[in-house]
Amino acid sequence: MPENYLFEYAVIRFVPRVEREEFLNVGVILYCPSQGFLQTKFLLNEDRLKVFGSTVCCNELRERLRTFERICAGRKEGGRIGQLSIAERFRWLTSTRSTIIQSSPVHPGLCQNPEDTLQQLFAQLVE
Repeated sequence: MPENYLFEYAVIRFVPRVEREEFLNVGVILYCPSQGFLQTKFLLNEDRLKVFGSTVCCNELRERLRTFERICAGRKEGGRIGQLSIAERFRWLTSTRSTIIQSSPVHPGLCQNPEDTLQQLFAQLVE
């Protein structure tokens, strides 16, 4: 029987007006420590973003989300945060913020393949 691995994930949210607490799910971050896995996947649906009446440029949002990808990957491209350990990077990415890009509370689970689980969560929660 395949082994199950503990993972944690958070949903990445676009929050156009922080004071209204309305949001749109735009991505998922998944961390599986035993597999050394930390990745994010995102999608900006411009039609859905327009419903919020946001004046934020999609290119600006996309660049902010790409920063999440660079931090997940680590190395110098991720800046000072990208140099931290994988656990510290996940905690930093999922920390509470009051900006237009936020993450949900962290949720745990068990998986056999973290990459497949990331795809499944993305399909369920974002697409």
